[in-house]
Amino acid sequence: QVQLVESGGGLVQAGGSLRLSCAASGIIFSAYTMGWDRQAPGKQREWVAGITSGGNTNYTDSVKGRFTISRDNAKKMVYLQMNSLKPEDTAVYFCNAGIFSRKIYWGQGTQVTVSS
Repeated sequence: QVQLVESGGGLVQAGGSLRLSCAASGIIFSAYTMGWDRQAPGKQREWVAGITSGGNTNYTDSVKGRFTISRDNAKKMVYLQMNSLKPEDTAVYFCNAGIFSRKIYWGQGTQVTVSS
């Protein structure tokens, strides 16, 4: 079975940092584009960051310069380093895997709460 399992969420004060991890299993990991989306209470799910199988990265404007997505194909892991966190970053963060433009697999999410 395919599984994506997030970890690393928690409570942090504004200006602090967190590193989210996503462990993948059951897929040929190196073939997939990996990404992170987030969903705040009462808000639509928002794409945050993506990294292709070749290592190209992209970010939504609100996190550029603060967040960094990376991957380790040997370990089948994806990471999201989040620095200079703001209260508006508070959300459940979901790891996802896809091919072409289609997101296929999703993790169950990890809560990130940023206090002011």
